[in-house]
Amino acid sequence: MHIPDGILPAGVIASGYGITAVATWYSLRRIQRQDDPTAEIPKASMFTAAFLVLSWVHVPVPPTSVHLILNGLMGVVLGWYAFPAILIGLFFQAVLFGHGGLTSLGVNAAMMGIPALLAYSIFRMRTLRCLPSRRRPLWTGVFGFLGGFIGLVAAAAILFVLLVTTVPATIDVATERAAISALVLAHVPLGVIEGAATALVVLFLLRVRPGLLGGDPAPRPARRRS
Repeated sequence: MHIPDGILPAGVIASGYGITAVATWYSLRRIQRQDDPTAEIPKASMFTAAFLVLSWVHVPVPPTSVHLILNGLMGVVLGWYAFPAILIGLFFQAVLFGHGGLTSLGVNAAMMGIPALLAYSIFRMRTLRCLPSRRRPLWTGVFGFLGGFIGLVAAAAILFVLLVTTVPATIDVATERAAISALVLAHVPLGVIEGAATALVVLFLLRVRPGLLGGDPAPRPARRRS
């Protein structure tokens, strides 16, 4: 799902960096509202490493193959840490493996990071008061699946819009759009896989370390003026 260098026009690349800068700033601002903003860094580092490595695990979906992304899982488990974690992972993928690109880094980060935050928002709905507390594991699994699935599918939809609307007129536009459509549709079954994987992970964490599935960062108490 990574967009390499030289595909998108300069205006789209600049917009991608602008969106990524704003999203990173806002995410870091929300992280700073925690009592201990550094407490979740080890967990975020672990998921960043998994995001970096598992992008090389390709799943054959004829007529093409797709790879795991885990942006929905990262959003569900990491919350506001997900966007900077994805940005760092994409940077190292581009520098170390040539996967994606540096000019397209902003676009790729926005394409995967914003759906990750969407997945986080969806997963937080498991705490709605209208849901019976006795079925907490069930709803945790359901919203975990939705977060993992929608995180990936939303990223694939953004990819489709970016590529289809920027196809150069100098090539066979119809053929190129058909290939792009096939590539994006191949991510739908992968979304089911990632949704199921996310559900399994959050149910496991709910059983052994429920504290890792916390809600929105608690704001710091206001300091008294002397």
